[in-house]
Amino acid sequence: MNFLADHLWQSTLFTLVAGLLTLALRKNRARVRHWLWLAASCKFLIPVSVLIALGSHIEWRKTTAAPKISVVMDEVSQPFTTAQVGLPLPVTMPAAASRLPWVLLCIWACGFVGISSAWWVRWRRVRADVRTGSPVEIAIPIKAICSPILREPGVFGVFRPVLLLPEGIFNRLTPAQLGAVIEHELCHVRHRDNLVAAIHMLVETVFWFHPLVWWIGKRMVEERERACDEEVVGKGGEARIYAEAILNVCKLYVESPLECVAGVTGADLKKRIEGIMAKRVSIRLSWAKKMALAGVGLGAVAIPVFVGVMHAQPASQSTLKFEVASVKPTGEEAIDGVTKMPRGAAKGGGPPIEEGRRRINFQNINLFGLIVQAYGIRGCRPFGGGSCPLLTGGPDWMRKDGFAILAKIPDDAPDQTMMQLYNGHAPEVQLMLQALLADRFALKVHRITKELPVYALTVGKKGPKLKISDGSKSRPPLFRPSVGPDGIAMIKLVVENGSMQEVVDLYAKFLDRPAVDQTGLKDRYEFTMDYEANADAPGPFTELTGPSLFKAFEEQLGLKWVATKAPVEILVIDHAERPSAN
Repeated sequence: MNFLADHLWQSTLFTLVAGLLTLALRKNRARVRHWLWLAASCKFLIPVSVLIALGSHIEWRKTTAAPKISVVMDEVSQPFTTAQVGLPLPVTMPAAASRLPWVLLCIWACGFVGISSAWWVRWRRVRADVRTGSPVEIAIPIKAICSPILREPGVFGVFRPVLLLPEGIFNRLTPAQLGAVIEHELCHVRHRDNLVAAIHMLVETVFWFHPLVWWIGKRMVEERERACDEEVVGKGGEARIYAEAILNVCKLYVESPLECVAGVTGADLKKRIEGIMAKRVSIRLSWAKKMALAGVGLGAVAIPVFVGVMHAQPASQSTLKFEVASVKPTGEEAIDGVTKMPRGAAKGGGPPIEEGRRRINFQNINLFGLIVQAYGIRGCRPFGGGSCPLLTGGPDWMRKDGFAILAKIPDDAPDQTMMQLYNGHAPEVQLMLQALLADRFALKVHRITKELPVYALTVGKKGPKLKISDGSKSRPPLFRPSVGPDGIAMIKLVVENGSMQEVVDLYAKFLDRPAVDQTGLKDRYEFTMDYEANADAPGPFTELTGPSLFKAFEEQLGLKWVATKAPVEILVIDHAERPSAN
């Protein structure tokens, strides 16, 4: 729904800009204005987000910075995407299914089918007129057919146009008038007006509910007919004879029922006759106006592509690479991400990824878990769960096939712990993993932004109860499980020098939807928080959450979790291949 609203908003704005340009060019040739309206029509078929996605596939830069979730660039294509705070939540709050989208879809489908059927019936009617007609020899570059139906002269067909003339027209119009009418129709053929009209008929069929679409169609027909009038008179045709020919056709024949059958009547007849008789001279576009129009057209395409380029995955994420890396299939399934933890992984701070050896050692991890690690995807469990709303696409085997990965970290790379990698705060190692994925798994990805149900950490009514850290400690936030009185499982959250984002990232992996920081707190803090674990949780990770968790945040820290919707960055897997053993 948001995507459609954004697209309609952008297309409406584009149409209004095109309308202003046609006003500025009202003294210039009608054909220029016709093409401007065509551009406005085509915009309805090309969402800005498609151009942004196209630009995001252009690899152009190098960086050593850690990948960050950023929604600023994508908000250009989604201006209506906003986050609204909801009510306090339980651990699992499935969003109530709304029937409104389905109702609207049914209404749209009825309109689409109705308009399509109407176009089809009218097309079949004109097609029957062509088939019942008889060929007539006229010295023109397209086939001419005379039909017994009293319908105005027109060009039928998009790619193989046919001039359709009513029987008896040779006796009802003078040779000079008939020549002017035929020249008008050949003008339509030269400019592919039937193809242009067919494109707009498609827009009218898909976006039948938008009034501007029908308004654009009327403007296109008006400028199309004026353009042909200008061309006929400009080639030396006598204005009086041409005007009389149009009036006689209007008196004697019925207008064509299809926009894609270009006739000779159409548009505001009074204005057309006045323009023909006045022999108004249309001013050719100056070089300044040509450059301005070219700039507007180029900008309409280039700006969204540029936005996508700025948000693209770097061509080469970093010059940092593993000194040596080995990737081998284990022959086992790693459905839960990883079945064997690397040595040193349980240690929260101090030691490198694998204690004493400066290397990573995944003994049986699937590609899904490895991507989560490499891109620091918040809300996905690095060592558990094969599904995540923030990581989509890719082949089925990436969530099952296990791989043993051993890689040596360069000596000049900073020491980073397994817990930092686990929480998405090991930028150098993450970039090296990304390079490994691109090289050995032929991984290609892109990012999109989508509004999803999330859990947002906010400040409570009475304000935060937090102590700002003095910076003397640097260990990241961690859990300390224990057994309390009566055998009740307890969890202690220990934060010695952590940010709110790090706290949110810590819990994002164990909630049933993505989590975002909306506290607005920018300092680093030190605190502890105790709460009862979810002893009845079915999985190995969900015991870190529970109803008491949210109560503890509010009572002990002055922070509150709420259910809401917010724009979230999603990593989309475009391509991945199984690596060869080495």
